[in-house]
Amino acid sequence: MGEIETGKILAMYRDMCIIRSFEFALEREFKKGNVPGMLHTGVGQEALLTAIAHSIRKSDGFFPDHRCHGLLVLAGTPGEKIMAELFGKATGVCSGKGGSLHSADPSVGNFGDNAVEGSFMVTALGVGLGWKMQGKDSVVAVMVGDGTSGRGEWHESLNLAATWKLPILYCCVNNGYAISTPVGESHATADLYEFAKAYKIPSVQVDGNDLLAAYEATQKAVAHIRAGNGPYFVEYKTWRWQGLFSGEFRPPEEVRYYKEEHDPIQMTRKLILDKNIADEAHLTKIEQEVNARIEDWVNFAMQSPLPNPEKATANVYVGWEVEKA
Repeated sequence: MGEIETGKILAMYRDMCIIRSFEFALEREFKKGNVPGMLHTGVGQEALLTAIAHSIRKSDGFFPDHRCHGLLVLAGTPGEKIMAELFGKATGVCSGKGGSLHSADPSVGNFGDNAVEGSFMVTALGVGLGWKMQGKDSVVAVMVGDGTSGRGEWHESLNLAATWKLPILYCCVNNGYAISTPVGESHATADLYEFAKAYKIPSVQVDGNDLLAAYEATQKAVAHIRAGNGPYFVEYKTWRWQGLFSGEFRPPEEVRYYKEEHDPIQMTRKLILDKNIADEAHLTKIEQEVNARIEDWVNFAMQSPLPNPEKATANVYVGWEVEKA
């Protein structure tokens, strides 16, 4: 491996650690009651999120899904502002109004998520068409899950993107379950990139827990799109550690495999050690620095004020006013 590749791998490992530490801290505070609303974490999906973040530019755009807190941070929004947003605080990137599902930051190309997962697949068409008409080489990355593939917007978006040759990167995060339904039980195939092929879109399936495989596949896809060749579809096979709700059943052997044998953090750590890119002490130092940084973000969020009620409800309900005490 060359020097640049070595540095890139270490940088991506650090970012993977940021995502996991962020999510673990968020989950801890959620259980304490400090994080309002629902919480969906991206634990177990750090490799693919990092690969995508390192493949797009600030001049690009992306539509995150509900497990993309890590992507929001890696895109360039200050981590403490993302953390504060999830805590519902005034110092958040959207002043506490966006939360986990609606946080947006145009300065880094983040168009925001939607509680109706997959609906933004159609919104992305407008962004892609606009950029194509302007002659830009920007890419629109759309994060979609396996459950989304059952929605009408999925097929409408793929069809028009292919027909108009739009600069859209479809990032299909296939973690095996739509809530608790195995993907193979609700679709004709468990390999969702086959659907994109039907629309004549270049498509590939990759191990989303293998950092280098995910990065190389994403790089190839982005290069294809920037060259003006239209959309590209990457299916990242992965697995989410957390269930969508308490009591969700997944086979014990499956849980053991992904947590003990196919954990993206441990896989990347082993790669770094095996290739002599860094030693245990160096990696431990990275992990300690990251954990301390995340705790600073949590403290910032905890100490931040709640939004002023009038500001919190502004532009949410038309014609409504906060009643004066």
